[in-house]
Amino acid sequence: MAKSPITLSKTDACIDAIIARVGQDITLGLPLGLGKPVRIINALYRRAQQDPGLNLHIVTALSPLAPQGKGSLERRFMEPFAERVFGDVPELNYARDAVNGKLPPNVKVSEFFFQAGAYLNNPLQQQHYVCTNYTHAVRDLMALGVNVVAQMVAPDPSGSGETFSLSCNPDLSLDLVPKLQALEASGVPVALVGELNRQLPYMGNDAVVPATAFDILLQSPADDYPLFPVPSQPISAADHLIGFYASTLIRDGGTLQVGIGSLGAAVVNCTLLRHRANRQYKAVFDHLQVAERFPVVTEWGGTEAFSEGLYGSSEMMVDGFIHLLNGGVLKRQVFSDVDLQELINAGLIGSDVSIETLDVLREQELIDSPLRARDIQWLKQYGILRSDVQFKGGRLTINDYSLDPDLDKEDARSAISTVALGKQLTGGVVLHGGFYIGPDSFYEQLRNLPQEDAARICMTSVNFINDLYDHRFGNQRLKAAQRKESRFINSAMMCTLDGSIVSDGLDDGRVVSGVGGQYNFVAMAHELPRARSIIALRSTRKSGKAAESNIIFSYGHCTIPRHLRDVVITEYGIADLRGKSDQEVYLALIRIADARFQPGLLKQAQKAGKVAASFRLPAQWQQNTPDTVRTALASAGTADAFASFPFGCDFTDDELVLAKALKGLKAATSTWQGKLATVWKALREAPADADQIALLERMSLADPEGLREKLDQRLLVHALRGSRT
Repeated sequence: MAKSPITLSKTDACIDAIIARVGQDITLGLPLGLGKPVRIINALYRRAQQDPGLNLHIVTALSPLAPQGKGSLERRFMEPFAERVFGDVPELNYARDAVNGKLPPNVKVSEFFFQAGAYLNNPLQQQHYVCTNYTHAVRDLMALGVNVVAQMVAPDPSGSGETFSLSCNPDLSLDLVPKLQALEASGVPVALVGELNRQLPYMGNDAVVPATAFDILLQSPADDYPLFPVPSQPISAADHLIGFYASTLIRDGGTLQVGIGSLGAAVVNCTLLRHRANRQYKAVFDHLQVAERFPVVTEWGGTEAFSEGLYGSSEMMVDGFIHLLNGGVLKRQVFSDVDLQELINAGLIGSDVSIETLDVLREQELIDSPLRARDIQWLKQYGILRSDVQFKGGRLTINDYSLDPDLDKEDARSAISTVALGKQLTGGVVLHGGFYIGPDSFYEQLRNLPQEDAARICMTSVNFINDLYDHRFGNQRLKAAQRKESRFINSAMMCTLDGSIVSDGLDDGRVVSGVGGQYNFVAMAHELPRARSIIALRSTRKSGKAAESNIIFSYGHCTIPRHLRDVVITEYGIADLRGKSDQEVYLALIRIADARFQPGLLKQAQKAGKVAASFRLPAQWQQNTPDTVRTALASAGTADAFASFPFGCDFTDDELVLAKALKGLKAATSTWQGKLATVWKALREAPADADQIALLERMSLADPEGLREKLDQRLLVHALRGSRT
C-alpha cells in the first residue's frame, strides 16, 4: 500500500527531511521553466551555501530570471519595469548566482536548455551544459544520478488533498517519477518533493497525480507566490510577414505546433486573421502573389477560414493556443481510441451522434449486436451513449426504461435512438502540451477556463508529444491518426545554403539555448504522412548598425542536418526544400534572402559548383527589401491587422518609446568608434523638448546630478530624437 507523504509548512523542515532521506550528496532534478518550487530550491541552495559538506548538483533547464539592464540607462529602464512586473515573484537565487559567476564550489548547475543567450559568455555554465534532445532528458537525468525531484504543484480545488496537478510541467515528471520510485524500491534512497502553490492553474487529465506520488509536501498557503511571467515581445514587420507565410501552409483540419516568442505569436496572429478577417488576409495573399510565386501553399496549405479547425500537439503550450481556442480555431478534437480516430479522419463518423454511428461501429467490428457490457462502457466513454445508461441482465437500463440491445431490431433501434444515445462525441482533446510558461494574463486565463475548455486540454509527457515511437506510449498508429496534416513550426538563428539549420549554438561551441524538441519535431515531420517541418527565420540580424544575413553559405555548427531540410520561411517567402536537388535548394534559399546579400551568396554557391555559372539573379528576387515588407503588410488595409502587440502588452506607451530609443542607442554604440561618435553628438544636442520631459522623468533623468547622470540624459535625448526618424 502506498504511503502518504509527509506534509510540512516550513522550508527548513522540508530541507531537513530531504537530507534525512538521501544524505549530503544531492543531485536535484527540477522541471524546465515555470514549475520550479522556488521556496524549496532557495532553502536548499541557502543550506548548501552555509554547509560546505553538502554537495548540491542542480540539473534542469530554463531557469527564468527577471531582466536586469547592463548599462546605467538600461538599468534605469529595466528596474521600474521589473519591479512592476516581477516585484512579487521570488527569484531563483542559484540562477542569479550562476549568471553572476558566484556559485559556491559545492554547488553545480547543469542545464540542457538555456534562457536564450543568458550564458553565452559564462564559461562555467557552458562547461556544465548537457546537450540532449528533450525526449532523452529523463534518461540523462537518471544517468546523472538524480536522487531528489522537486516540483511546484497545484492542489485540487476541492480541497480533498488526494490529488495534485503537475500543471505546467508534466513533461518530464510523468516519466521521471516512476523511475525514481523504482529506484527507491531497489533500495536507493530518493526524495520526491512537491511544493503547493494555489496560484498555479489546476490542469486535469494526464497532469493529475495522486498525493502518494510524493514523499514530502511543502504546504503553506500564506506563502503562495505569483508565477514567473514572460512578457510578450513586440512583433516586428518582418516577423509578421514570416508568420503570414507560415499561416498559408496550415491546413484546415490539421495539427499545429508552434513555439514561444514573437515569431510564434506572429503565426498565431496571422492564423486568427485568416479565420476572423479573411478578406484582409486574402488581400495580403494576393498582393504578395503567394500562390503564383510559391505553389507549395496550394498543395499543402490554404487561405480559407477554419471550418474543421486545428488540433494542437506542442511540447510548449504557448499563450497563443488559448487565443486560438477563444478565436474558434483550436477546435478539432482527437480521441484516445485509434479505431475511433481513424473513422473520424475517414469521415465515416462525425461529432454528432446518431443511430448510424452505432451502425458504422458495428460494420467496423468495434461493437457487437446485441450490445455487450464492454460495448456499453466503451460507448459511454466517448459520449455515444448517455453516461447514465447501465447494462443489467442483458438489457440497457436508463431511468425507468429497459431497452433491448439488439441493433437488428427496428423497435430496439428506435428506442435506443430516442432514449439512450448521446448528442455528441465527448472525451476529445484539442491540445496536448508538455509544459507552459507565458505572460501573467495567460495564467489568469488558465485559472478561469470554462470547465468544458479545460477538459479539452491535456498536459502530458513530452515523450507522447515529441516522439512517435517512445516506449511508454508506444502507439504510433494513434499518434499518426491524431496528427494529420501536421505543421511543426520552429524558429532558427541561421540557415546555410545546403539547408542545414542553426538554432542552438555557435560554431565556436558556445551554446545559445539548446536543442529542446526541435530535432524531434523535424524528424517527425519526415515520418508522418502529409506533415511538414517549417523553420521560421528572419532574413537578417543587426550587428551594431550593420545588417548581416541569416542565410549564409556555410557554418561550423548545425542543429538540424541538411538531410532533414524541409521548409524554410523568411519575410521574403517560402523555400520548399524537401526532395529537391542541391542547386534547387541553394537557389530557393537565395531567393528568400535579403537582396543586399543575394549576389554574395550566389557567387559563393557558383564558386563551389553548386549553382550553374550561367545563372543570373532574377529582377523579382532583388525586391527583397524592408520596404516591400512594410508595403505588403499595408495591403491588408487596416492598421491593427499586424499590430506590434496583438495580444496585450506589459509595457507602458512611454516605455515603448524609450525601448525603441535605447535599442537604437545600443546599436550605435556597439563599437568604440560608435561610442565616441555618439557621445560627441549627444553632448552637442539641444536641451530636451517638452514632449521628452515625461520620458526623462520615467528614467529619473529630468534633474540629473553629477557627470554620469548628465551624460545619460544627453545620450537619452539624442537617442529619442534619432528614433523619430
